[in-house]
Amino acid sequence: MTTTRTSAIAAAIAAIRENGPKRTVHGSLVKVLLHRREDRGMSLEPYASRCVRVGEVHELVTTDHADYSPGARIDRVGFLGFVELERAGVIDRGDTVRIGDHAVGTVLGFDACHFPNHYNILIATPTTLTGSDLALAPETRVAFEPQARP
Repeated sequence: MTTTRTSAIAAAIAAIRENGPKRTVHGSLVKVLLHRREDRGMSLEPYASRCVRVGEVHELVTTDHADYSPGARIDRVGFLGFVELERAGVIDRGDTVRIGDHAVGTVLGFDACHFPNHYNILIATPTTLTGSDLALAPETRVAFEPQARP
């Protein structure tokens, strides 16, 4: 086996071992948003995860953009609304975002243009979605469920 291949396998094993089980982070919508943008210019943070605290409010933004490389520009977006977190934890890239009874998409990453006020949590979806597309209402439950681990 080549040294390069051995290193790649070791890195993959380390990544699997690094991410053990975690609990679901959840909260409730506090404000619904109804608009889309084609030129938003968000920038994907280089971090694959963010720790969040009880009481924080973060914005939920959908995108059909698939590039999760650090600094990737995110232009096509749909705004769902703001969620107040009722359970602290870690939100990871790849977590399933469930709003009410529906799995809406998966966490693509984070944009910090408004931080420390709030993060934009970018959600990968086949097409951009808004709060009106999903008939969202304040107090609707939101959950960030752990992705299945190999």
